[in-house]
Amino acid sequence: MIYLASRSPRRRELLKQIGVTFQVVQLREDPRRGIDVDESPNRQESPSSYVLRIARTKAEVAAHYMHRRSLQRWPVLAADTTVVCEDRIIGKPENQDAAARMLQELSGRQHDVITAVAVAFGGRFETAASMSKVWFRKLSGEEIRRYVATGEPLDKAGAYAIQGRGAAFVTRIEGSYSGIMGLPLAETSDLLAKFGIETI
Repeated sequence: MIYLASRSPRRRELLKQIGVTFQVVQLREDPRRGIDVDESPNRQESPSSYVLRIARTKAEVAAHYMHRRSLQRWPVLAADTTVVCEDRIIGKPENQDAAARMLQELSGRQHDVITAVAVAFGGRFETAASMSKVWFRKLSGEEIRRYVATGEPLDKAGAYAIQGRGAAFVTRIEGSYSGIMGLPLAETSDLLAKFGIETI
């Protein structure tokens, strides 16, 4: 059993896929009520350093919560995904207009998707990262408008979901499909094995 520090239904599905039993720990993400992890990039921070830092911070915060609540001690797993285009981090869109701009930027081009995974237990931390390349076909303004109207892009890094309707934009990938979804399963299995948790 582990704790999963993520609200993502995709990460839940992927953990179930490899036979991991978990309980969800929800960190605060609403700025109006206070957030647990500030996901703003630091100046001069590389995209890979950024996602590793955020994943580790999420795991640290969740592990602290579990300890403070005197709950059963299990490893805590957290992850973070970012899209990178020309060395620039592209996060989640704030609204539909931002989503449309992001998709226009990715249209007809290759970009990177980096997902970092962190596991915390008993003061010990282990991290890993997966980087994949994704190519988009050229998108028309009407396609982008229709896709944004579905609402699917609004909580996704890079404003698309490869496991959803956004798959229609992807012509090629190199790397981890599950990593692009938000949890690279090979790296996750390796990390959990270091804590004595078997998958599959």
